Amino acid sequence: MSLADFLEQKPLYYSQIDHTRMPRAYASIKDKIAIAPLIHLVGTNGKGTTGRFIAQALLALGHSVGHYTSPHIHVFNERIWLNGSTVDDERLEDAHQKLFALLAKEFRESLSYFEYTTLLAMTIFQGCDYVVLEAGLGGEHDATNVFDKVLSVITPIGIDHEDFLGSSIREIAGAKLRSVTNKAILGEQRFNEVYAVAAELQMDSSLRFIDYKECLDEAQVRLAEELSKEQELPHYLQENLLLAMAALKELGFKIKKKLFDSQRLEGRMQRIKKNVWLDVGHNTLAAEAISHCFFPKSMNLVYNSYSDKDYRSILHLLAPIIKRVEIILVDNERIVPREELVAAIAENGLEYKAFEGINEDENYLVFGSFSVAQTFTKFLDRASCP
Repeated sequence: MSLADFLEQKPLYYSQIDHTRMPRAYASIKDKIAIAPLIHLVGTNGKGTTGRFIAQALLALGHSVGHYTSPHIHVFNERIWLNGSTVDDERLEDAHQKLFALLAKEFRESLSYFEYTTLLAMTIFQGCDYVVLEAGLGGEHDATNVFDKVLSVITPIGIDHEDFLGSSIREIAGAKLRSVTNKAILGEQRFNEVYAVAAELQMDSSLRFIDYKECLDEAQVRLAEELSKEQELPHYLQENLLLAMAALKELGFKIKKKLFDSQRLEGRMQRIKKNVWLDVGHNTLAAEAISHCFFPKSMNLVYNSYSDKDYRSILHLLAPIIKRVEIILVDNERIVPREELVAAIAENGLEYKAFEGINEDENYLVFGSFSVAQTFTKFLDRASCP
């Protein structure tokens, strides 16, 4: 069975997860998959860009490196980056056939989409010098946490995936920080509860949580500022760059400008047209950062949301920069009913209309989820066809 057909049978979203399944599946093939020194990215926001900064720097240093991130915008291949390029279909299919043969029928049938593709990525990364691995929705029980790691990198933690992680910052931080098995670089945090949980975990164990600022000197901070100006990085992406620099220093590498000259991950505050910015953020941390970035610019917000996201708070945070909300129709069973989204828009005193297209004389922010990004980019592709 081809990879495409196999994954088509796997639902992308689960209301319940068996946390014993991935550890048992990995244990059954552990002796057949050699894992390179692994850097584990855990947090709510910024995992993708921070991981890509690290992966690109390691590649520039002459190392073979794989980077696993999720979800994707256009095609599945985007999740698996190997030595500077997304993996091609032939390599994906070859790795799938190898992994499919290794796994017992029990695990082939029971592993979730994310669990299987995590093992698929590790199969492709055989022979790498380093692997940069991004957690999915969790930390402690995440599919990516079954592997040994040389370093954990903790990006900003906020409220998200409450059904699985807890309803408070303290609960969510605990679920994520308990993924650390030795030492971690702790990025800038919006909530003090994250620092408190880290201190408690460190006190009761041999774990080390290192503030990223302790790893950097003034010259490296200035370099991040210089790179941010050259690459038009907003403040929150500059913070991700600093976190990546700190992680690389902790691993023993010297920080040089040439390590960060490559293009950053797609869909993260990406200017896709002269008047259109795209960001796949879908939570309050992302909304707050983006509002700060654009203020006082006025934008048309091309938006939709999953029903389990705090879209009311997101709209409230974005309101200072919104001229009008343009609701884009997304074909996904998790999307909030239109009448509920309209009510939330009205509660924030915002104008709205259905998204119909781009006016070249106005500015647009496309925001809401990977599904929104997928739908919008497909619209652009159709619009550009003669």
